[in-house]
Amino acid sequence: MFVLPKGVRHIPGHLDRDEQKSLLDDIRAVVSEAPLYRPEMPRTGKPLSVRMTNCGDLGWLTDKTGYRYQDCHPVTGKPWPAIPSRLLALWEELSGHSAPPQACLINFYDTSARMGLHQDRDESDLSAPVLSISLGDACLFRIGGTARGQPTKSFRLESGDIVILGGEGRLAFHGVDKIYPTTSTLLKDGGRINLTLRRVTA
Repeated sequence: MFVLPKGVRHIPGHLDRDEQKSLLDDIRAVVSEAPLYRPEMPRTGKPLSVRMTNCGDLGWLTDKTGYRYQDCHPVTGKPWPAIPSRLLALWEELSGHSAPPQACLINFYDTSARMGLHQDRDESDLSAPVLSISLGDACLFRIGGTARGQPTKSFRLESGDIVILGGEGRLAFHGVDKIYPTTSTLLKDGGRINLTLRRVTA
């Protein structure tokens, strides 16, 4: 029997097709103001396989100088667009946290993109959960414990699924093993969008 780590929730099919399409329209509006760009790994400058952008008061970045949050797009220099109201409503409905999210990281995966095991630990407020929303092609999502090297398990995430990392699972290692091409028609040219809502400061 598959059991998720404590504090980690998977809510399959939480968003129906119409809700996914409406949210996708919101994200397209964000991307028109804050274009997707290719981030880099700290120190090495190696490009990540995903493209990303953000919305909210703060946005998460990675480049040669390290991981951090900042209040403007690294390419355009403009402030990040506001988090769409649909995402704020999902946070209020599901997060169990009294304060709103300050950042929404938007990752776009083409069919060859991956994400290695990592923790979301650049936030000073770890009492708030991380709320993740999947749109588009399915992926194989990997989750483990709070220490590197602990056993991991992988399961499939479909468009409209939500994953919440909170409580004991807030710092669980997680990543994306692979994308399953042509498993969704939500994105015209395929691929997967992952939206990650985060509270950054207390």
